[in-house]
Amino acid sequence: MKYLIPLFALAAACSKTPEQMTYPLTPKSIASDEYFGTEVLDPYRWMEDDTSQVTAEWTEEENKTTFAFLDKIPFRPLLRKRLDELFNYERMGAPDKQGAYYYYYLNDGLQNHSVLYRKENLREKKGEVFLDPNTFSKDGTTKLSGISFSKDGSRAGYLVSKGGADWNEIVVIDAKSKQQLEDTLRHVKFTGVAWRGNDGFYYSSYSATGGSALSAKTNHHILYYHKIGTPQKEDKVIFGDEKNPRRYVNGRLTEDERFLAVTAANSTTGNELYIQDLSKPNSKLMPVVTSMEHEYDVVTNDGDRILARTNFEAPNGKVAEMYASQETPQWKDVIPETSNPLFVSVGGGKIFARYLRDVKTEVRQFDLYGKLEGVVKLPGIGTAYGFDGKQEEKDLYYTFTSFTSPPAIYKYSIPKKTSELYFRPAAAFNPDDYETEQVFYNSKDGTRIPMFITYKKGMTKNGENATLLYGYGGFSISLLPEFKTSLMAWLENGGVYAQPNLRGGGEYGEKWHLAGTKMNKQNVFDDFIAAAEYLHAQKYTSPDFTALMGGSNGGLLVGAVMTQRPDLAKVALPAVGVMDMLRYHKFTSGAGWAYDFGTAEDSEEMFKYLKKYSPLHALKSGAYPATLVTTADHDDRVVPAHSFKFAATLQEVQTGSNPVLIRIDTKSGHGASNLSKQLDVTADQYSFALFCMGKKPADDLLK
Repeated sequence: MKYLIPLFALAAACSKTPEQMTYPLTPKSIASDEYFGTEVLDPYRWMEDDTSQVTAEWTEEENKTTFAFLDKIPFRPLLRKRLDELFNYERMGAPDKQGAYYYYYLNDGLQNHSVLYRKENLREKKGEVFLDPNTFSKDGTTKLSGISFSKDGSRAGYLVSKGGADWNEIVVIDAKSKQQLEDTLRHVKFTGVAWRGNDGFYYSSYSATGGSALSAKTNHHILYYHKIGTPQKEDKVIFGDEKNPRRYVNGRLTEDERFLAVTAANSTTGNELYIQDLSKPNSKLMPVVTSMEHEYDVVTNDGDRILARTNFEAPNGKVAEMYASQETPQWKDVIPETSNPLFVSVGGGKIFARYLRDVKTEVRQFDLYGKLEGVVKLPGIGTAYGFDGKQEEKDLYYTFTSFTSPPAIYKYSIPKKTSELYFRPAAAFNPDDYETEQVFYNSKDGTRIPMFITYKKGMTKNGENATLLYGYGGFSISLLPEFKTSLMAWLENGGVYAQPNLRGGGEYGEKWHLAGTKMNKQNVFDDFIAAAEYLHAQKYTSPDFTALMGGSNGGLLVGAVMTQRPDLAKVALPAVGVMDMLRYHKFTSGAGWAYDFGTAEDSEEMFKYLKKYSPLHALKSGAYPATLVTTADHDDRVVPAHSFKFAATLQEVQTGSNPVLIRIDTKSGHGASNLSKQLDVTADQYSFALFCMGKKPADDLLK
């Protein structure tokens, strides 16, 4: 069967008049808030109650309307089938040495969840199954969220999420026999599992909040110690209390288990740091950093010398050292800041500094005292991650990927400073048929913004190429060149994928991040708008063939841009977005996002700024792009009420002929709870976008 065809063919357009498009009746309530003397109506406040029957009935009716529309798209089932074909290849994660075994994830192609295998010798052809998340539930919506082993590898604690929620259980297992112990811990969230010997481990969770488990505010994050063989109710509180709430608390041990490092934060940027010397009987947690203005992340120790990655007086990051024996810790640079953002991993007694140079990875090897020992020669231009392992390891593993290169695993020899291929997946496409270029364009204020553009070789710049413009721009998160299998269903038909690196992200360090926060948030939207205008001016595409796409903070981005510039694109695909900027901080961990957003209670100026761009509040009567809002019933990070209220309001004010639909997944969360659900929503987004652009996959694909 032939798949590599040149262009999307024309299809019937999706446009209907508002009279033809009938939406479910959405009741309104009398609700409002007052901010600095200004009353703000909130007629869909009732949607915030995710336990009510009225909300359940409304979501059911909206889904009926949405799927009735999607079911009429003739090529949607075949596009969904094509996604299955594209994903049907073996994918592997990098091996990780724990005790006598190497552990690695493997997916044979269409398994809902990758299976965790192990083998004693990596030369063995296939290992034994250690954990198979596909057996956790009949419908495949329960997944393995993470796993941590004790130092000798004899015990493990793994995290289990049900229905895509951030809430997890910790299941304890004897690693040798694979027998589950009786120490299952429940109701934990945003946590690791930090083993101390084989007797117990540290973990974090929130104190009881009352109300809905999926939407109630979570403010009091607490670090506990669990001793194996004892009830969870007897777990010891290590850090955190009700009087001094911290929203994010994490504990980790240095590899030699001498030091417990505790970080505490009230937002997603900046943290306190506490250290406990566990080699000394009855030692206490000692404060090292007591403000939350900067980031401190302990990466390793050398005796009582502790090394951390920090952005204190170094917006791009540096590695610094201090001595735990000092009464007043004094930080000294080990790897100074450079002009490129720094990310750090440690393995084999070495520091691996991963730099972002214009959003592309460069890696350097240092000793623990900051002496440069060499530059890692990567397989190409793209993204590399990994380079971590035990101190005694001589070989480490890392993963390399780019937009047209599926993640391949390489073994890196520390003494030789050389790489060799360990595993390369055999995806069903030819990367030589595609190309990626990085361009730079000017935003509204003249700031130079990078953007990656990927497409099939030979594409004609005629302004008619179906284009996905994907963005995020927040929380210092960098959008890197990475392979996305699902995009091949878009690219192989002549579609274009554009990914700008907007301010608010971490691509150029903390200054770049801060340039897209609080009263600077409009910069992010301006950067995204300018990206679309660049694509239109250069004839990659035009407004009639552009789809805006983003999730979470990226959903906010799409919502804000489509309300500010409804003429910019034919289609908008906001996923799990933060749409109510006046009330986002009142649910789950939303208050922790205030460092990026600010809150409506901060000041009258901040309130007015938020209200102006808040997607929900910016809507007014007018013609908006064809919109498919996506969310899920178990999203306990960005509660679905954001999407509910936005979709209901947009349906009310839409005067143009474009449809406004909301797709509400079940037993899924802030991300899809399994591969099948992930491919379902992707097929629906792509189908909706193409149909509303008046395009379809070419006939070769429809056979």
